[in-house]
Amino acid sequence: MPALHGPVLFVRPGAYQELKPFPKNAAGSCSNLLGGNAVCSSVEGHHVQKPHIVSSFRVNFTRVSHYLQRSLNERTARHWLHRFHVNASSDEDFRSSRNIATSLFKQYKNVIDRGGGDNIKGFVSAGVQAYALGCTEEGLRKELLDIKDSGVKIEGLRSYGGGTSLSFKVSSFEVKECILWLSIVFITILCTPQPTVIRWSTTPPVSADVLHQWKGFCALIANAYYTKGMAWLPVKTLQLEQMAVTGSSEEPSVVASRMQLVFSTLEVVSPQWPRV
Repeated sequence: MPALHGPVLFVRPGAYQELKPFPKNAAGSCSNLLGGNAVCSSVEGHHVQKPHIVSSFRVNFTRVSHYLQRSLNERTARHWLHRFHVNASSDEDFRSSRNIATSLFKQYKNVIDRGGGDNIKGFVSAGVQAYALGCTEEGLRKELLDIKDSGVKIEGLRSYGGGTSLSFKVSSFEVKECILWLSIVFITILCTPQPTVIRWSTTPPVSADVLHQWKGFCALIANAYYTKGMAWLPVKTLQLEQMAVTGSSEEPSVVASRMQLVFSTLEVVSPQWPRV
């Protein structure tokens, strides 16, 4: 068996590439490869193109892990933005809880100022995005209350004509109602066959009290949607559900708007019928 002369080259199994003549003076030239010390030598007059890098080539694994996690989060945000067609000016709208809360509030005001229909779908889509990114109703409520307390004005969404709405301040009632809408969207997602929407957090999206108050309401509508193919329920049925849970019920028009929000969420995350 022929003897091997010079330093030994360590390579992974299967890492051999095309073999070429190995220059006599190349063994010493590999010492600075990739900024570290490489172990290189000739093996019967040939060399391997992929050297093994010894421990002097240091990698900051904490920095690499942080970079990969941030990259994953950004790709996830873009995925949900494109899937649910969220009306956001850019991906930057979904890179902080403050921006997410602001975007949700814009969508909420858009529904209040311009009516339901597609505008509700815009709010639902933004809510689904917030759910997927691991937001909670309590965290987003805090962000909106901080905005209210600071007195900062929020610029409205762009209108169909290309202009912008007037800037507006945030009121306590609007924060309460916007977060309630968001909670209903979150709970509706929890009532769908899992995993309808992948959530990148183990933190519950809503508090136990809010879940107790609205889970039965949303579950009634989801059951009708999935098992009976219904897109509407008698308002009286939902009022009785509210009465059983909280001891009181909302006005019929308000209950109908809550029901529409649940059905709109189901249509966004789990469409059952082809679009006309």
